[in-house]
Amino acid sequence: MKSLYLDFSTEKSYMGFSQKFSEAMKACGNQRSISNAKKLHAHLISTGFISSVFLQNHLLNMYSKCGSIEDSSRVFNEIENPNVFSWNTMINGLSDLGMLDKARHLFEEMPERDCVSWNSVMSGYFQTGKSEETIKVFFLMLRDSSCNPDPFSFSCVMKACGNLRLLELGFQLHCLAKKFDFGRDPYIETSILDMYVKCGAMDLADKVFQWIPNPSLFCWNSMIYGYSKSSGVGRAVELFDQMPERDIVSWNTIISILSQHGFGVKTLSTFMEMWVHGFRPNSMTYASVLSSCASILDVKWGRHIHARIVRSEASLDVFIGSGLIDMYAKCGYLKAAKRVFDNLPEQNAVSWTSLIGGFAQFGLEEEALVLFNQMRKVPVASDQFTVATILGACSSRKYTCFGTQLHAYSIRIGLDSAIPVNNALVTMYSKCENIQMASHVFRSMPVRDVISWTAMITAYSQIGDVEIAREYFNKMPKRNVITWNSMLAAYVQHGYWEEGFNLYKVMLREEIVKPDWITFTTLFGACADSAAVRLGNQIIAQSAKTGLDFNVSVANGIVTMYSKCGRIEEAREIFNSIVNKDLISWNTMITAYAQNGQGQKAVQIFENMLKSGIVPDYISYIAVLSACSHSGLISDGKYYFDSMTRNHGISPRSEHFACMVDLLGRAGLLEEANKMIEEMPIQPSSGVWGALLSACRIHGNTKLAEFAAKNLLELDLEDSGSYVLLANTYAEAGKLDGVAKVRKLMRERGIRKNPGCSWIEAGNRVHVFTVDDTNHPQINDVHRKLEEVVKKIEDTGKYVNKDSSGGSRGYHSEKLAVAFGLISIPAWMPIHVMKNLRVCIDCHTVMKLISLVTARELIVRDANRFHHFRNGTCSCGDYW
Repeated sequence: MKSLYLDFSTEKSYMGFSQKFSEAMKACGNQRSISNAKKLHAHLISTGFISSVFLQNHLLNMYSKCGSIEDSSRVFNEIENPNVFSWNTMINGLSDLGMLDKARHLFEEMPERDCVSWNSVMSGYFQTGKSEETIKVFFLMLRDSSCNPDPFSFSCVMKACGNLRLLELGFQLHCLAKKFDFGRDPYIETSILDMYVKCGAMDLADKVFQWIPNPSLFCWNSMIYGYSKSSGVGRAVELFDQMPERDIVSWNTIISILSQHGFGVKTLSTFMEMWVHGFRPNSMTYASVLSSCASILDVKWGRHIHARIVRSEASLDVFIGSGLIDMYAKCGYLKAAKRVFDNLPEQNAVSWTSLIGGFAQFGLEEEALVLFNQMRKVPVASDQFTVATILGACSSRKYTCFGTQLHAYSIRIGLDSAIPVNNALVTMYSKCENIQMASHVFRSMPVRDVISWTAMITAYSQIGDVEIAREYFNKMPKRNVITWNSMLAAYVQHGYWEEGFNLYKVMLREEIVKPDWITFTTLFGACADSAAVRLGNQIIAQSAKTGLDFNVSVANGIVTMYSKCGRIEEAREIFNSIVNKDLISWNTMITAYAQNGQGQKAVQIFENMLKSGIVPDYISYIAVLSACSHSGLISDGKYYFDSMTRNHGISPRSEHFACMVDLLGRAGLLEEANKMIEEMPIQPSSGVWGALLSACRIHGNTKLAEFAAKNLLELDLEDSGSYVLLANTYAEAGKLDGVAKVRKLMRERGIRKNPGCSWIEAGNRVHVFTVDDTNHPQINDVHRKLEEVVKKIEDTGKYVNKDSSGGSRGYHSEKLAVAFGLISIPAWMPIHVMKNLRVCIDCHTVMKLISLVTARELIVRDANRFHHFRNGTCSCGDYW
């Protein structure tokens, strides 16, 4: 510090002294040492040069940098004739400390201003997030004829336009900058490009980028980020690969983009590439990589990253620690998550929230609530995300009381207006079936975001009120892809397929939001349920355009769509093309073969899955047992039912027992099926009793059917299918009094049989038929064709038309749909028909014989499975 004290006697001129003293004050300001600053101030007074405006300005600047605005103000007030630099320094000091009102007041008092004066005020407003004020000051500057903006002025206002997404104004300012001949200034070019990126105008940003001779790393990184928002990951990765050089920001940007868009495997490979190129990860890098490990549930990679962190980092900070806790928790390794948490040198709200969220995610609500209470006792202050997370743990009727208490707690600690808390409350009340409170919280919110509106759409969708859900959707001021997906899912889940497809068309027309993998997966589900394979093919083409056709979830959706439309070969082709098959991929293909009556192939796929190292879950076993059931593979079924527990520790659920009862029952082993039900360790479900009742109908065992029906109706009083199944069992056994008894019971209980409905896709539209349909415009042609075909199959001697005696034609809907297919679909194409109920024996026989006499392939999907009719035979082998 002694070197800062200067003796004027050693200096031959004032200029030399003032130069050295100003340098000393600059050094002190950079050190931010207020004590040294005051010593220098005292020394300046002792030299007698305190009245020098030049040195007073440096003194003023020194105090400002040291954060002592009181001393700065005192010095400023002592300057007899402050110059523009004095005023600007004081304004800068006030702005840096966030005292914008005082800075603006001082600015207004200035006798004269230069460009720096205006820039100081603009910069102060921008740095404190007041972008609108920044723009206002810029336009006031333009009106001041005594001063013109410089490149810094334009840069500052461009950044403000970017923050406010004011594209039109930003474009006008771009033109104005060219008028001032600042268009080629690198600082201006960078700000203009950044503004266009933030406004989402990537076409304009790209033109600016191409115009810059040597774009800076900031420009490259901005373009990569912008393309990830507008064009998806593919374009961002392409630009990243073209970079002549990269910095840590470049790597963090692309890794974050890949992680946020669900490209977990690619994120990890890029992380390794970063290491190879000699870049050391920081907290941001690890956060993205750990998030990817959590999203793909890859705990092995997560542990590998953890080991790298331990080797390369001196200590585990809270930021990385919270990422590790989140990764272990989401992968189900709650003990490991707790161990990391306990070893953190400091636990903050983020680490507590990650741990609480992990326990809540795996249904351990009570443990999550205990952790929350421990957090309060530590104490660590709950933030809005902690409260939102613990509210998520109360999203069931069992914990409604706790949820209500937490609602009161959030009000008490002042978080009642926090958007994440209110969103969690809306979700919690809706899941607890209290839609009135959910609506009340929503209406009471002072500010709502996209998630708030989406939560209400989901809430009304869950109770089946799709109309009100659409009303909320229409009222939204702004929508994102999650909102569109929620509304789309609401339509699809409740069977409003046409409305769902129309909504997707609107989404494409608006061009603001791009469909993501969830959009396409939902659409393929709708195509599968409605058997709209042509529309499905169009959507496949659109998913390929966006580069999402290689997404595993999208590919799984395509496999499901093709299999449910009876296109099993196409389904297998897509399945084979999936490079990184997940468990859902294998389960989907096994289910596809099961539904299409190809049990042996389903078993083969299951065995291939085991050989590939994929561990089956309970759904895998439902699929393979269903395949055995539909194809009569009794020994295989028994083997897999046994190996489920023996080899993989999976306890059988009611669905597995239903498959086994169905398998044994169809094979005529009714007593063995009934014994299995008696020995079940869990309460038999309606599916189990329904399988036994169906088997009794096939084999004409009315006594056991009555027993099964009694138990079935106790569990499911309102299912008309159970009554109809029992009535048909009596009818086929010739017990008409039993049929009358069931029909009387149905009338007394107000049970109505679900009307049969079949549909077929032809001529780019779906044609729907019901029994004795008279509404279709070609119904007369359909009846004529059907009568013609029935005559042909009667001539074979293999069929007697029960309805040939006259009166009502009594044609079931699937017969009408097939007849329509015969007159509408080219002879070389298979006829695909869908039905909402199970195909009856008579229709099944007719379909087989139609395929024989017309040499046409018929593919019929009923409520249970697919029937592929060729040359007078069915793929089910009359076993359905």
